[in-house]
Amino acid sequence: MAFTRQEAYQEYNQALKLGLKNQKECIANGIDPTPPVLDDILNESESAGQVELGVIDIPTDRIIGTKTTGRITSFSRNFLPVFSDGTEFASKWINICMVHMSDSGSLEPIRCFEYLGKFYVQEGNKRVSVYKYFEAPTIAGYVIRIIPKYSEDPEIQRYYDFLHDYRFTGSYDIVFTQPGGFQKLQAALDYSPDHVWTEEERRFFRSRYLTFKNAYEKLGGSDLPITVMDAMLVWLKVYPYQSLWDFNTAELNKSISAIMPDIKVLCQEDPIALTTEETSENTPSIWGKLVSTVTQLHLNVAFINELSEEKSTWTQAHIRGQQQLKDALGEQVTIQEYTGVGIGEDAVAAMEDAIHNGAQVIFTTTAPLIDACRKISVKHPNVKILNCSISMPYTGIRTYYSRIFEGKFISGAIAGAVSSSDEIGYIASYPIFGVPAGINAFALGAQLTNPNARICLRWSCTPGNSLQEFLDRGIDTVSSLDIPTPGWSRGDYGAFRIFKDGSTQLLASPYWDWGTFYIKLVRSILYGGWDTLNAGKSGVHAVNYWWGLNSGVVGLKLSHDLPEGVRSLAKILRTGICNGSVHPFYRHIVDQNGVERNAGKQYFSPEEIINMDWLCENVDGKIPDFEELVDKSKPLVRLLGIYRDQLPPVKEGPIL
Repeated sequence: MAFTRQEAYQEYNQALKLGLKNQKECIANGIDPTPPVLDDILNESESAGQVELGVIDIPTDRIIGTKTTGRITSFSRNFLPVFSDGTEFASKWINICMVHMSDSGSLEPIRCFEYLGKFYVQEGNKRVSVYKYFEAPTIAGYVIRIIPKYSEDPEIQRYYDFLHDYRFTGSYDIVFTQPGGFQKLQAALDYSPDHVWTEEERRFFRSRYLTFKNAYEKLGGSDLPITVMDAMLVWLKVYPYQSLWDFNTAELNKSISAIMPDIKVLCQEDPIALTTEETSENTPSIWGKLVSTVTQLHLNVAFINELSEEKSTWTQAHIRGQQQLKDALGEQVTIQEYTGVGIGEDAVAAMEDAIHNGAQVIFTTTAPLIDACRKISVKHPNVKILNCSISMPYTGIRTYYSRIFEGKFISGAIAGAVSSSDEIGYIASYPIFGVPAGINAFALGAQLTNPNARICLRWSCTPGNSLQEFLDRGIDTVSSLDIPTPGWSRGDYGAFRIFKDGSTQLLASPYWDWGTFYIKLVRSILYGGWDTLNAGKSGVHAVNYWWGLNSGVVGLKLSHDLPEGVRSLAKILRTGICNGSVHPFYRHIVDQNGVERNAGKQYFSPEEIINMDWLCENVDGKIPDFEELVDKSKPLVRLLGIYRDQLPPVKEGPIL
């Protein structure tokens, strides 16, 4: 609608009030009350050159200052007027306002410079002021981009990432604080990694982006030290892009509120809380009485198993644990079991069915089910959702795994003691979180009993016959996959001796005892332990259970054929690890590149152990690149791989 001059005059006075208010607030807080000046910020020596972008739509919230000092006293820091209504400045502002609100609304493009994603006006300051006052999302402007010289400065590096992304999007809205965000966005929008956005796609995206931005900032997002796109990407991990069109205002606000804890996790220096000790299980704790209104006498517990028992020893181990839980707690629990559940929507449907049937706790026993877990957790925040994986930064889902490296250290010591040569074979599973720690622990254990021990590292997720290679090299002692359950007795698991005819004999092996974990955790929930875990902690964290030998979740199977001295050593090491007097990594450690990782005077934190991406100097072999893996192993590595953040996402998989 067109404005009369009187109406424009009234708008100017309102803008003036806001400008003077901003000016006073800046002065009171010791901030320069005028817009920043690019010439005062940038030295020519800091520039790597300039690029003319031509006329583009500039987000008005990214216009923060002027090119020179000439006009800065005419405006508050937020570009609103500070001159009285009888001035020439006011008259020109009012004229621009009338044109802006006319039917044509056509004004000449402004001229400005862009530096590090922010814009500084050279011509058109009053036009910017009018547009900012009316909260116009964009303004047309002729832009010259100033490219900063590349450096290790995180801000410069993020800007260079933006420059790469801009070639595809042509958008200044799409800015991330972490590398890889744009690739994840392309996958979330169902675009190929190298898709160049059309003008229509940019326009549609910006309209939805602004809708999300408005809702997000009203819910407190503007106070967080991340970009709107960082937050939007977290949202897109759970909700489809189309929902930005389908949701009404109330639904959108609800959806953002549901994932706000996961957004806040991004702001934490250590977003994941690795819980290495079990909570009290037998009686209600003091904290439990304080934070839990009612001690539960019964729980409905559901288990979602991706693979069948016939196809997976991993599933067998978990189903055995489920039965142990039922036997131990009896009438205190109702067990629902879903097996052979496909990832994605099939898993969502199974979990919805479990909740419909009263499930209060849901265990999902494989990492690929994490995507379904995320969707269910935001829809049913009162249901306790757990996924068998590690290092997942989601507050609505707790993950659980075991410190298998403790058992690997002991089996390494056994292998070093009984091997007929200094060379010991090791077949690792996948380059995922925790596996390098297991390799290193085994290598250090072998070195404990044989200082000359060398570990010949191979991987089950790469092509080749590792056992045959070991035989050809004369290696007679090998460590392979861990025993899935205490009763497992195959000789080609754990640490074993291999004979010239290819037959094997078990020496020792760590094993998983999921029944112990399920019993202890469910008992803990019954007695308020779920709530007490975060009691007294500051900030928002994602909880990852990571229990070890001292909890019974990790066990160690020893062969009866071991020499008595070796068996005694294994028991001594186990006791020491359980009581804290022995730690696999509390010793002098040098990696393959000659870097001293530990001088022998410090403990590694749980985070340092789980995130190991290096190997000890007595390991011969390397961590395989993603391209070297067999295809069937790649989905898991995308989820849990130690280099997952460096991998471009795929449309078919969850966007982490």
